[in-house]
Parts: sequence; structure tokens; C-alpha cells
Amino acid sequence: MTAGSFPGTEGRAGAPFDGGAGVPFDGRGLLDVLGVAAVLLDGRGRIVLWSPQAEELFGYRADEALGRYAARLIVGPEHRDEAIRLFREVLTEGSPWAGTFPVRHKDGTTRCVEFRNMRLTDDLGDLYALGIAADRTAVARVETELALSDRLVSQSPIGLAVLDTDLRYVLVNPTLERIDGVPAARHIGRRIGDLMPWPEAEALEEAARTVLATGAPLLDRPVVGRAASAPDEGERAWSVSFYRLEGAEGRVLGVAASVIDVTERHRADAEADRSRRRLAFVADASARVGTTLEVERTADELAGVVVPELADIAAVDVLDSVLSLRRPGAPEQGPELFRALAVKAAHRTEALPAADPPGAVAMYGEDRLVTRCVHTGRPVLVERVGPEDLPRIARDPQAAERLARAGVHSYLAVPLIARGEVLGALDLKRDRNPLPFDRDDVLLATELAARAAVSIDNARWYQSVRNSAVTLQRSLLPGKPPEPAGLEVAVRYQPAQASSEVGGDWYDVIELPDEKTALVVGDVMGSGIDAAATMGRLRTATCAFADLDLSPAQVLRHLDRITAGLEHYIATCLFAVHDPRRGRLRIANAGHLPPVRVPADGPAELVRVSTGLPLGVGGGVFRTARVPFLPGDLLVLYTDGLIETRDAPIDERLALLVRLLDESRGPLEETCDRLLRALRRPGAPDDVALLVARSTR
Repeated sequence: MTAGSFPGTEGRAGAPFDGGAGVPFDGRGLLDVLGVAAVLLDGRGRIVLWSPQAEELFGYRADEALGRYAARLIVGPEHRDEAIRLFREVLTEGSPWAGTFPVRHKDGTTRCVEFRNMRLTDDLGDLYALGIAADRTAVARVETELALSDRLVSQSPIGLAVLDTDLRYVLVNPTLERIDGVPAARHIGRRIGDLMPWPEAEALEEAARTVLATGAPLLDRPVVGRAASAPDEGERAWSVSFYRLEGAEGRVLGVAASVIDVTERHRADAEADRSRRRLAFVADASARVGTTLEVERTADELAGVVVPELADIAAVDVLDSVLSLRRPGAPEQGPELFRALAVKAAHRTEALPAADPPGAVAMYGEDRLVTRCVHTGRPVLVERVGPEDLPRIARDPQAAERLARAGVHSYLAVPLIARGEVLGALDLKRDRNPLPFDRDDVLLATELAARAAVSIDNARWYQSVRNSAVTLQRSLLPGKPPEPAGLEVAVRYQPAQASSEVGGDWYDVIELPDEKTALVVGDVMGSGIDAAATMGRLRTATCAFADLDLSPAQVLRHLDRITAGLEHYIATCLFAVHDPRRGRLRIANAGHLPPVRVPADGPAELVRVSTGLPLGVGGGVFRTARVPFLPGDLLVLYTDGLIETRDAPIDERLALLVRLLDESRGPLEETCDRLLRALRRPGAPDDVALLVARSTR
């Protein structure tokens, strides 16, 4: 009977047995590595069966061994009695015997052989002894390798697992048990997705299936999730690798998996990434906050930066006493009066109207968190806002109810500190972002608040100094112009819109004897309080010299000497005297732009008079020009802030001024407004003085 005729062996005869993944089973395995031999003895100890491996192990061919007594053939005389005793025990008692026994090789040497002996019974009741044998050296080598492998697997700090060709667990080491929190017994027979409720479980199984099919390993695939044994410890990270396991001659056994816990590295990388993003955010905020020297604009920029990147709702509140420069710092107790400067929200929410609107002033008691923030100069963090916290956050019970309805669940207030002084607080809330504020958010908000506080502090001091300078300058300018004989007058003064300081432009209308009137426009070069003060001195001197009934040229000569002694200041000035009785103007010019005359019955024109050196240069020659000025005629005096720009030639701007005056022959107030609208650009860097006079007789 052939092998193929035995029931259950058809696969081996007709087609090779599939050992897994389509690889034919060739019969080689661990027994072949050991060279295991089979020897069958009858009841008298004669050899009746002799395998090819026995020939390799003992050196005798089958025809040399069959029918011979085993004890005489392969056992030396000194060990023969012990061999016979063991043989009888196996046959008579039926108990198997295993151990190492010295045998004699055909070449005469003695070798240690590992035996497994057992009794067999045939259908006639005859007894046989089956000996399974292998070279002890080979067995010891395999045992050592297996022990080493077992130790490596069981004691490895890396999680290790073996999956069969159906991708079911067949082996799991203790480290993997600890990593996924599932005992080894629960792994066996189950798939990855059965045990790991991770979103990537299905993708991992597919990756393992690809490795099984192709043999190409998958190395260091990152997986992020929560360990089943410690779900409250937060997110963890692992590096997973798959390798195909192959037996002798490439037979596929399954897939080996290694899992390394890389949580610390993952967290370090995440922290580094957060730090990079935080630095980028701070850099962007630094560029966007403090673009102007306006307190309200700076506060609005700060609120706009933190929403929605850091908070859903942001408010910037400054101590009212700080804005008015009344205090050196915040007290440590008592209520505080805050002025709201900016409020921003990332979306429509009831939390927005619960905040104080920009410009509003509100008193917050000592128990309020924002008050505690400015008193201590430290951040106040409420990671999870409860009902008991809302009254300490909101300005009143109605606002607290609005915050509750909006779902505000986390709160953070950080102080605005500049140069050691607490200015106010940056107030942050979250209602839509589900994450509470954490320590990283506190650090980031504190950094942004510190940078913005310096800008706010600079802006408030600038505004204070500028307001003082503007106040000084306006106090030095004349109030409502008089109504001189034979003249209708309109004046305007506008400070620079883009400059950080006021300028020294001025105008004056001075009534003189004999119904004469002096019309003056001047410009002290430079800016700031010193320039304004110099302008005040020159205006006072101009009034004094005008009363002496001097010619315009003589007035400018006296002003030139005075200006030369005013600490390097120089100024331009145009001085004109109207005499209605003679219907004329006398004009002298010290480095100033030419006036414009608009005759009642003719086109507007620049008045070309001799232009002397600016006041303060010294040694200038000034001449008085006489210009007709009849009833209905218009005279326009102005400073360079009205027409000078950086992108247009001065001649073009003068021509535009003349053209506008040709078209503007209505009321003087309207003429002034039209000139400013048409010629004055937003953000103008210089101040402007404008004087328009019309002869009435």
C-alpha cells in the first residue's frame, strides 16, 4: 500500500501540504535539525526497524543493524548490563525512560546520546521497545538556544508577540502584557483588534497581513492611544514593528511583533513642538501688538491675538487710576476700579455681553478674581469653573448667569505688568474649546501679557506727554480770532496725526492802530514741548513788535535776533499787515511758503515776495512787499503741513492749492474745511496752521 492510500494522507500524495501562506511543507523542522533517529527492538532486544537517521547517528547501515542485538551492536561491554536492565524495565513495567546514555559508534568511539524509550504493543499482543535518539551535543545546543530565546523573550524590555498565519496571538511576553494591560492568556487566539480598542487597530492588522504576504518587515510604526491598564494616565505612544517568521526552507510560520513604549520620547517631541508653536505664536503676537502708541488700539490688538488661539473670550481691563497716572502701583486690598479697553470673542456667545464693553468703568470687589490678580501681581487659574466660581468672575449676578448659559468652563486672568507696575489684567475664558487652561497656557498668556503691558505702558505715557504738549501748544495759540476792521477771518490748527510729538506751527491775528491788522503764520522747526515753548516765545515777541508800528521786514529782523538765541532753534514766518484804508497788504517772508491771493474778480495766484532766510540763521535780509488787497479779495496763509508730502513735488501741491482756492469762493469756514479735506492726508506726519482772511472794505 502506498503512502497516498492511507486515509488522511491524500494531500501529501496528490499535492504538497500547505504549511501556511501558500508555502509548501517540505517536512523539515526541529527533528531534522536534531537528526532524531528511530530504532525498534523486539521483545528479545533485536533490532527490527532502523531509520536512516540511526545510520547517521550510530554509523551502521540498516543491513548491518537489522536482526542484531542492540546491546551488543551499539553498547560497550562496560555499559551493557545497565542497558539490558533499562530495556527490561521498559518492556515489563511499561514505564518510559528518558535520559543520556553512552553508545558505541561504528568507528569505535563512545558518544553520549539522548534517548526517549517507550513500550509498544502490536495487534497480536507482542511487545516492542521504541527508542528515539539524538546526539546529546545537538540536543544541548538546541536546549541552550531555546533557553536563551525564552529568556530573551520573557525578560526583554521590549513587548514581543507571535501571531499565527491567521494573525491570532500564540505567544505574548510579560512586557507586552504590561504595555497593553491585558494578561497573556487573554491574548491567545485573539486578534489585535479584539484586544486593542485603538483607532489604528484595523490598520495594524492590515499592515501585519501585508508583512505576512510579502515578507517585507514593517519598522517603527508609531501608534498613539491609552493603555487599557491605565486609561487615566493619559495618552501613550508605542513604536510597533512586524517581521515575518519563517521555518526551514522558508515555511511561513506567522508574524512576530515588537512593541516599544516611546511615550517619553513622544511627550518630549510633543513638548518641543508645543514650544516651537508657542515661540512662533509669541513672535507673531509681538509683531501684531503695539503697532501704534494708542492705549485702546494696543489693548484691542492683544485681545485679537489671543482669540481664538488661546481663549474663546478675551478682555483687557486696565486700572482706571493707572490710565490717569494717579498711582505708583496697585494696593494689596480693597475694591478696584477697572476701565474696559477691549473685548473679543471667537464666536457669538452670551459670554460677550457679560463682559464690560470697551470704555466702560466698573468697580470689582476684593473677592473678585480679577481684583486678586492685580493685587497679587500673579496669574489666577480656575481650570474647571463651577457654579461657585462664576460670581467671583462676573461683574454682577446677571453676568454670572450669562456665563453659565454660555458654558464657560475654564478661566484665566494674568496681570499686565510693566516696569514693576501692575497696569491691569488680561481676562481669558473658554466656552467652546473643550480643553481647560493648563500651566502651559498660563506661561504663554503671561508672556503675551508682559509684552503687551510694555506697549500699553508706552502708549499711556506717550498719550499723557502728547496731551500735555498739545494742551500747552493750544494754550499758546490764540483763541477765537478777533473781528478786525475791514477783515473776515477763519483759522484752523491740526496737530500731526502720525508724529509722536507736537510741532511748533502757529498763527495769529493782531489788531493794530489805525484799523490795521497783522496776520501771522509761522513754523518752528522740530517737535515736542521745546518746539511748542519756542513757538510761544516767538508769538509773544511778534505781538510785542507788531504794536511798535514797525514794518514787516523790521519785525522779522527783530525776531531773527531773538530766535538765534533760542538753543539752535530756527523757524519760518510770514508776517503781513492789512491796511483797509489803502486797500493793500504789506508782506515780509522769512523762509516760509508763499501766500495765496484770490482776487474777487480774478484767478487765484501765489504771491511772489522776496523770501529771506529762516529766523535764527542770522544775518538775513528781509524786504517788505506791497500787494493790492481790495474788498472781496482773499488771502491764505498756511504752514508746510498742509501741502508737503513725501510722494509729490512741492510745485504740484502748490498748484493744487491754487486750483482749490479758485473753486472755493464761499464762506471762509467752508473754505478752511475743504482745503484740509482735500490736502491733508490720513496719518500726516506734520501739524498744520491755516489762516484765511477776506477784505470786507
